[in-house]
Amino acid sequence: MKHRILIVEDNEPNMELLSDWLDAEGYDVLCAATLAEGYASFKGDPPDAVLLDVQLGNANGLDLAEWIRQEPGLKHIPVIAVTAHAMVTDRERVIQAGCNACISKPISFTLLREQLEWWLGKFRATME
Repeated sequence: MKHRILIVEDNEPNMELLSDWLDAEGYDVLCAATLAEGYASFKGDPPDAVLLDVQLGNANGLDLAEWIRQEPGLKHIPVIAVTAHAMVTDRERVIQAGCNACISKPISFTLLREQLEWWLGKFRATME
């Protein structure tokens, strides 16, 4: 069974790059260009993991991570922040908001692959 990954990213070239890479890696991909679309993606069958841009125009992407952590049926879903803000204080803020990991832009796809495999493995173990 393929894992479903939600990308929440407002920059179209970045979304296309992530989407194409995830598709090539064998994942099912959902895309949301706004925070509202990100929330709407959880109606019905939620994704198995989220790649979340921290800054979505005027919206704070971390609001979605905090919401996921507060929802009993969703709180175990891995959330990986993908951000241009890579200072130590930024990473701490991302983790405190509920993200499992933080990957800096430009994205290292080797690191992203490792993080997805790690967190999806932990997610699968908590659901069994």
